[in-house]
Amino acid sequence: MRYQLELTLRQAEGALARVLGAAERRGFRPLSVDGEAQPDGDRWHLRMTVEGERADSALQSQLAKLYDCLAVEVSPCT
Repeated sequence: MRYQLELTLRQAEGALARVLGAAERRGFRPLSVDGEAQPDGDRWHLRMTVEGERADSALQSQLAKLYDCLAVEVSPCT
């Protein structure tokens, strides 16, 4: 199943690598990643599409635990 993730991350070294690594370790394959810096210069808004067989709640709870992840929303792709 495919999921769309909307994340807000701190602009910190390695933040993107930690998000991608957490997704892959939970069995989700990243298909696309797009992001932009927020006007305050402190945060990134990241959109990511992933594919995997596990429930989206497993991924959402793990990403929410990351220090650099300020917000995460996961929804099924239609």
